[in-house]
Amino acid sequence: MRIEWLLALRFLREGRAQTFFMLGGVVMGVGVIVFLTSLITGLQRSIIEKTLGTQAHLVMRPPDDEARRIIKPDSSLAVSANIERRGQRLRSILQWQQTMRELEARPEVTAVSPLVSGPSFAVRGTATKSVALMGIDQERYTRIVPMSSYMKEGEFRISASNAAIGTDLARDLGASIGDKIRLQTADGRNETITVAGIFDVGVRDLNRRWVFITLRSAQNLLDLVGGVSSIDVTVRDLFKAELISERLAAQTGLTAESWMKTNAQLMVGLRSQNASSYLIQFFVILSVAFGIASVLIVSVIQKSREVGILRAMGCSRRRILRIFLLQGGMVGLVGSLFGCGVGALLVTFFAKTALNPDGTPIFPVVLELRMFLVAAGVATVTGIFSAAAPAVRAARLDPVAAIRNV
Repeated sequence: MRIEWLLALRFLREGRAQTFFMLGGVVMGVGVIVFLTSLITGLQRSIIEKTLGTQAHLVMRPPDDEARRIIKPDSSLAVSANIERRGQRLRSILQWQQTMRELEARPEVTAVSPLVSGPSFAVRGTATKSVALMGIDQERYTRIVPMSSYMKEGEFRISASNAAIGTDLARDLGASIGDKIRLQTADGRNETITVAGIFDVGVRDLNRRWVFITLRSAQNLLDLVGGVSSIDVTVRDLFKAELISERLAAQTGLTAESWMKTNAQLMVGLRSQNASSYLIQFFVILSVAFGIASVLIVSVIQKSREVGILRAMGCSRRRILRIFLLQGGMVGLVGSLFGCGVGALLVTFFAKTALNPDGTPIFPVVLELRMFLVAAGVATVTGIFSAAAPAVRAARLDPVAAIRNV
């Protein structure tokens, strides 16, 4: 073992009280960082999971109809610059099968599902409710939205005669499993379905409006035979959804809308959480750094005689510098290991005590190896940088003055 390591360990052992306080500061700092990072990561994942549990990462639709201004060159009539916006109609994506194959071939895309959606009325007896028809390919759609996990009664089985409705709509219509419901559109098209499943997605408006039927049934009811109104897409990295949507829109000529755009307020909240977390962690690291630096400066003053003797014996300034830098690094590394353990214990205790009324955790806590490695790395580097000023002070000590005055 090199002499620097031996001397660094010896100085730490001799100043047990100082070493204990430095380690304590690092342990508490790293514990707070791990605890805070785990809670915020778990909270964000829970929020995103609940938000995206009922929607795709990207939704691709045909571009909107736009009214064009027609001006005759030889006309003497004044033409108004204001053009009334054209009413949007339900239109199909051109060559949607080919578009789906192109989307599925992209490496960043994990699932693609066609969708036909539009307004209708659900009628049972004297009860009539406005609903949103969701014509789906069940196998494809369940890869994007796990509807089976939201079922309260029956099962998510969509066929020519079977459909799934929300809990609020079932209550409004007085319907249960096996009951018949007539779906009727504004232009008089209608079809009778059987309730095969009742779901609860956690959003009352969706529970009251969504009616899942087959793709072909929705095409017939909404007069969109052979077409689809949109294509739902999920991607591997959901935080790159907006960037991917721009690329896909440019490639396909369709309108692509990501979850980040439709949930703009959620993104603001997540960014605010990240900013506050980073700010707290910065001040924790800063306080740990000042604690290590102040203790090591006292150690340099106390060890001035030893440092002077080492310099008189031929120990170079660079070697003295490395001795105190090693002390800071060892304190940071050892303290971070214990701090990771303390943080994990705090997170585990919180997960077992902070529970919903039904006994489930308020939100899942996250403990990942990467989190511990980052915390340990930051603590070690902080320890080294904190020791820089005391190390430079020790390296600049004049050996003669240090031995004579101390």
